[in-house]
Amino acid sequence: MDFRSSDTVIGPRTEDILPATAAAAVKVVIVGGFGVGKTTLVGSVSEIRPLSTEETMTQAGVGVDDIHGVEHKAATTVAMDFGRITLNEHLVLYLFGTPGQQRFWFLWNGLFDGALGAVVLVDTRRLEVSFDVIGRLEDRGVPFVVAINTFPEAPSYPTEELRAALDLPADVPIINCDARLRASSRDVLMTLMRYLHSLTANPEPQ
Repeated sequence: MDFRSSDTVIGPRTEDILPATAAAAVKVVIVGGFGVGKTTLVGSVSEIRPLSTEETMTQAGVGVDDIHGVEHKAATTVAMDFGRITLNEHLVLYLFGTPGQQRFWFLWNGLFDGALGAVVLVDTRRLEVSFDVIGRLEDRGVPFVVAINTFPEAPSYPTEELRAALDLPADVPIINCDARLRASSRDVLMTLMRYLHSLTANPEPQ
């Protein structure tokens, strides 16, 4: 019986190869409640084919998952989303999107390990789903920025009202974004990087 030679190995796609000049790789976590757009953001900004663990929602989640306000949603992330973006010739971000349903939050601990910072995606129609998310980041001491994802017909509030509603410190950046757009999602990540740099340049007194 003839077998094909294994000498020919299919290598990575050109777009998957890191630039030779890359000097630093940073892990960033994208968090938020159920249905706020985490998978969309990772997918829109990733320069490689994103890894997604979305599964079709079934009757098993009825009465368990809170789908108020996102009743039309047909799929959900059950483990994580993963993507990558090169911000400049030296800095690469690895993006890890967390599952939004609370029954999958036990996975967050592993995703937070080694993360330099986080983006909290918020839907102003359902601010309450963000409270526990922000609390978990604060408990773990993970620095974060807040990105208000613009949904059709979602109410718009002044930044300071949102800051008060989410009980955010004055220095935590709040930025509007459209998670469907690469440029907008990239702006969010740049805001996080600038915030992390400011924390390094001006550390809090011990």
